[in-house]
Amino acid sequence: MNQEELETIEIELLLEGIYRYYGFDFRNYAVSSIRRRIWHRIRAERLTSISGLQERVLHDARVMEQLLADFSINVTEMFRDPGFFLAFRQKVVPILRDYPFIRIWHAGCSTGQEVYSMAILLHEEGLFDRTRLYATDMNEHVLRRAKTGTFPLDKMQLYTKNYLAAGGTRAFSEYYTVKSDQAIFEPFLGDNIVFAQHNLATDRSFNEFHVIICRNVMIYFDETLQNRVHDLFYDSLCMSGFFGLGNREGVVCTSHANDYEEVDGLEKIYRKVR
Repeated sequence: MNQEELETIEIELLLEGIYRYYGFDFRNYAVSSIRRRIWHRIRAERLTSISGLQERVLHDARVMEQLLADFSINVTEMFRDPGFFLAFRQKVVPILRDYPFIRIWHAGCSTGQEVYSMAILLHEEGLFDRTRLYATDMNEHVLRRAKTGTFPLDKMQLYTKNYLAAGGTRAFSEYYTVKSDQAIFEPFLGDNIVFAQHNLATDRSFNEFHVIICRNVMIYFDETLQNRVHDLFYDSLCMSGFFGLGNREGVVCTSHANDYEEVDGLEKIYRKVR
């Protein structure tokens, strides 16, 4: 047995131990991605092997919390990929206007920038008061940050640029106040957002939605887990509901390829048709 084969066994044992002891299931995450993050934590803990990390993780909840943060991909920003939000504003919002009540699920919401972006967009389009946004992530720590609606002030220049490119109609600064080095967004934006812990790898559907947005999350899953999550979203989306993915994702190679029609192929927005 060579070193690479031994490492594969160690990774499988670590992930199995995490699943059995803590309930977090990373067994079907993309191997290359999960391996990098494991070795990052090994070096941070000044260890020398994956087996050593397994012992530490199973006996020290602090190390598990750090590893969970490593595994959680928290790359996000307000109006990230503004073309997506512009397409949503132009092609989805006109249809949502006919709905008496709207339920939107942001899966893998991280620290909340994109769900607050959607709240601002819906507010400007007059739909926010009849919308409930469900923002979920597996990581409780990032959810606690998201609930505060507070983001670094030094990001506001970028976020303003994104907002305007996404079709924003006001001065972006109207939506937040400044305190020290933080931008605190208006409390009303959080009134219709429900933050909750949800693990796409293990948890089931919890409602029926008119819109589901899960962008740049499934690129870190292997094919088995991607298929599971696509089934979950399909089952959670009402007929004629809208499905938004990241620019490196799509439905073409899934078992549900024929269940959606393209609303915007470039921005990966689909509509459930069967």
